Amino acid sequence: MFDKNNKLRHSVSLAAVLALSGLSASAWADAYEDAAKKWIGSEFKPSTLTADQQLEELKWFIKASQPFRGMKINVVSETIATHEYESKVLAKAFSEITGIQLTHDLLQEGDVVEKLQTQMQSDKNIYDGWVNDSDLIGTHFRYGKTESITDLMANEGKDFTSPTLDLKDFIGTSFTTAPDGKLYQLPDQQFANLYWFRADWFERPELKAKFKEKYGYELGVPVNWSAYEDIAKFFSEDVKEIDGKRVYGHMDYGKKDPSLGWRFTDAWFSMAGGGDKGLPNGLPVDEWGIRVEDCHPVGSSVTRGGDTNGPAAVFATTKYVEWMKKYAPPEAAGMTFSESGPVPSQGNIAQQIFWYTAFTADMTKPGLPVMNADGTPKWRMAPSPRGPYWEEGMKLGYQDVGSWTFLKSTPEKQRLAAWLYAQFVTSKTVSLKKTIVGLTPIRESDINSQALTDLAPKLGGLVEFYRSPARVQWTPTGTNVPDYPRLAQLWWSHIAEAASGEKTPQQALDGLAKDQDAIMTRLERSKAQATCAPKMNPERDAQYWFDQPGAPKPKLANEKPKGETVNYNELLKSWEAARK
Repeated sequence: MFDKNNKLRHSVSLAAVLALSGLSASAWADAYEDAAKKWIGSEFKPSTLTADQQLEELKWFIKASQPFRGMKINVVSETIATHEYESKVLAKAFSEITGIQLTHDLLQEGDVVEKLQTQMQSDKNIYDGWVNDSDLIGTHFRYGKTESITDLMANEGKDFTSPTLDLKDFIGTSFTTAPDGKLYQLPDQQFANLYWFRADWFERPELKAKFKEKYGYELGVPVNWSAYEDIAKFFSEDVKEIDGKRVYGHMDYGKKDPSLGWRFTDAWFSMAGGGDKGLPNGLPVDEWGIRVEDCHPVGSSVTRGGDTNGPAAVFATTKYVEWMKKYAPPEAAGMTFSESGPVPSQGNIAQQIFWYTAFTADMTKPGLPVMNADGTPKWRMAPSPRGPYWEEGMKLGYQDVGSWTFLKSTPEKQRLAAWLYAQFVTSKTVSLKKTIVGLTPIRESDINSQALTDLAPKLGGLVEFYRSPARVQWTPTGTNVPDYPRLAQLWWSHIAEAASGEKTPQQALDGLAKDQDAIMTRLERSKAQATCAPKMNPERDAQYWFDQPGAPKPKLANEKPKGETVNYNELLKSWEAARK
């Protein structure tokens, strides 16, 4: 019935077999415990727990699952490596260990959000549990349709909340906590967008000498956008060819496609310095340019005190268009997110300012042009450079935090059974192995484990980043955004107008800000949101807002200060010193 050498075996559910065999309750418990032991021995390693500690944790799940045994539970997430592991392996393990028949569906991200919206609007149950981006935190706490995990743990879920959950060990709960202080989502996986570069090229003496002669400073990890631009120009126009192959100093994508919206809502403006100081998101103005007052969104246009079409955002969009045209491969402008993702692994890109660490597993496959024969990468990842509007205390980049979310329209018993599964796939028993498979860490204990120390040389800086003090500056979309699905879909069509040259960056962003304000105005009038709904500011002269402290900031006289770089090894040393 259980062959540990075939972890993806097809079998009748353990509960059904036991029921047919007429075994006693104690025998059932023994059988579930035996299943737990076999999974511990065959799959759940390494772990930050000992095998005995793992078994104790799983014994709690076995006991807590008794009221739900035999139930069919359906959950859903987007399709990435971490969730594929959950769907194919951990869902199977959970079913055998608990007797709950768990199905974990995988859909494209847009389909997950669409179905989530449908359930929220109809109150008809589609899935019992959802992994969706924490970017929806502003949506979830405002509409009153989402079960607060804080309330769930204190009330109906009290007896079904693991004593070893250890919320303090999660690195992303600040992103899933609303202004009311309650936790609305439980992080399941995390990955950041960082700077990526060919470390082997950056160390070539002839290239270092040539760069310093031309620009007057060292070729290294760019600290600011000026240096990034200089390096992009250097490789695209001066170096041109390495080892007989045409190379480019920049990579991006520009096709009119929903993924073009992610390119910008995933913190492109904040990298340039848009919005205000504050972590995890700027207050009162966030990186989308939306201003809030007492948790109520009041506008995104500069004329309402927002920053979506302010000088920092216009600068950021201008550079996006300019760099893609000048320094990226010609085909980049016609690519989507998924099409552009594998390009750096082909070996002709020198650097990329905006690269998701979710690509790490694919970028470290043996035999790629960007990999050494010993299994170490020729590339490294580092903090993204900051634009001229950026100030200390602001966020510097984006972090995707796929998080467990439960809706009030799901029947309580099904919601609680799904809550058990959410805790199982994030438990210390399985989380380190899941981190190694998907490279999307969620727990401090896993990040600091010996297993990741051993793996670090093969991951190009991923482990060093997540252990660094810089990590806190990479955050998801925050609570200022009152309806993520509706507002996010505006971005790609407006940004595409700038990318294609149909409109100037200023014109494109003026249209985006105006449309965002229109949606928030409709939300205000509809009274659909239970708390912290928009209360739009009246429009007034933009100069009034430029004269106020913080965002929106007036246009800088010099948007290209001198380039600044840092040696990668010195950067790692500074991180290590900050940890002590």
